[in-house]
Amino acid sequence: MAFAISTQSHFAIRPLQLNQFKNSCPRAFLGSCFKPRPDSSYLRSKELPKLGLVPRHRQKFQVGVGTGGELADSGEVADSVASDAPESFSWSSVILPFIFPALGGLLFGYDIGATSGATLSLQSATLSGTTWFNLSPVQLGLVVSGSLYGALLGSTLVYGIADFLGRRRELIIAAGLYLLGSLITGCAPDLNVLLLGRLLYGLGIGLAMHGAPLYIAETCPSQIRGTLISLKELFIVLGILLGFSVGSFEIDVVGGWRYMYGFGTPVALLMGLGMWSLPPSPRWLLLRAVQGKGALQEYKDKAMVALSKLRGRPPGDKLSEKLVDDALLSVKTAYEDEEKSGGNFLEVFQGPNLKALTIGGGLVLFQQITGQPSVLYYAGSILQTAGFSAAADATRVSVIIGVFKLLMTWVAVAKVDDLGRRPLLIGGVSGIAISLFLLSAYYKFLGGFPLVAVGALLLYVGCYQISFGPISWLMVSEIFPLRTRGRGISLAVLTNFGSNAIVTFAFSPLKEYLGAENLFLLFGAIALVSLLFVVLVVPETKGLSLEEIESKILK
Repeated sequence: MAFAISTQSHFAIRPLQLNQFKNSCPRAFLGSCFKPRPDSSYLRSKELPKLGLVPRHRQKFQVGVGTGGELADSGEVADSVASDAPESFSWSSVILPFIFPALGGLLFGYDIGATSGATLSLQSATLSGTTWFNLSPVQLGLVVSGSLYGALLGSTLVYGIADFLGRRRELIIAAGLYLLGSLITGCAPDLNVLLLGRLLYGLGIGLAMHGAPLYIAETCPSQIRGTLISLKELFIVLGILLGFSVGSFEIDVVGGWRYMYGFGTPVALLMGLGMWSLPPSPRWLLLRAVQGKGALQEYKDKAMVALSKLRGRPPGDKLSEKLVDDALLSVKTAYEDEEKSGGNFLEVFQGPNLKALTIGGGLVLFQQITGQPSVLYYAGSILQTAGFSAAADATRVSVIIGVFKLLMTWVAVAKVDDLGRRPLLIGGVSGIAISLFLLSAYYKFLGGFPLVAVGALLLYVGCYQISFGPISWLMVSEIFPLRTRGRGISLAVLTNFGSNAIVTFAFSPLKEYLGAENLFLLFGAIALVSLLFVVLVVPETKGLSLEEIESKILK
């Protein structure tokens, strides 16, 4: 049963016949393309128990409000619901279109965690199983950062070919590169082949970290888009924990680093087969149609079939047809606006787009140059110097850190829409600065207290996971205008991996040149600068639609 609610001084509630809504359909589809009408509203299910109107197991309401505050008649309510209500969906229909792309993030995180243990195994005279275990700081830096240089290259290449490939094919290619990179690295007979494998694996990271958020955003219902994009960070953390765990089991095995890197092979295979079974993004198909890359009706039919499959409905059902028609109009309008404004590569560096790039790019830059990749990639080495001399002890403490990282990610996902982006960023970055200064103090004054190093690492990880970790990418997905969102995200990914590769490669040589205490002191100073950036530049987007962010914040 649905209800119309008057907005006069008192509420009058009267039932409307359900068949008045039978043919109405939502238009919230594919990235919040539509602005809500001022004469409509939607009552969320969590508010219904307070009204005592329906049993909990049937809490689905659609509420229409007349334009002048009067009780809406049935026709007006039906029109209101059709234009503004969130798309109905079942969770079972969105799991696989989220899981398989998210495996790309899991494999990225796995590389971070596995490398922490692999560097210990690879440099051990007794456990390496090679004659080239005595690596210089530069060689070690190349092993650790090799995948990041591959990711940087992949991010650069995908900027120009992403729309040609499409999100699905991009992720299938990423899975193939993950698979090939894992096999080559695990079977490497010498350092050069190992570095080639690391580079190929990194190419997969670059494609996956670009294609996954786009595929998820363009295929999931709009009302859970933010949750799913935030959960992608959770999969990265799960990958890190998995890498730490595999490292702890294989650290005492001769040639254990081969198993650590080779473990990604079956996961990459699962990702590739899973993406092969999924349809292309309906929005990408419509974009190709609008760009004149094929017959309009043919692409429209493909988009309807794809959406029906994604939602678990019969092919070509009426609801999918209506949603695709609305989405086609939105994509066409956005594309025509871009053509009128002379949209080109430089557009992302102009006007509101430049402001968005400053916010999004600044967040992912500070995310890396405050030392995050170094702390995670070298966690095992840091713990060894902190008193956990046995490699096995160091890797097992790394697992504890990984579990804590996972728990704090859940906290961020649960609280980001309650507390807002800025409070979590300000509090988290402040904690990051404190933890880095503690690590510096440990190496300079507190060497006899290894628990200080462990506590500082836990503080760093926890604060990172409630701030820079999930919120940077959430802000990146929100802040760019629709017209430049693809290019803006590409530049953000490029900035992320570029700074990540530089920091990771430089950590080992800088640690030897400056000393660990001065290096962490430098990272702490950068963290203070990043805190100032958050306070002065980063806006609060909590509760704002994508259109409101563009009109209220970027103008």
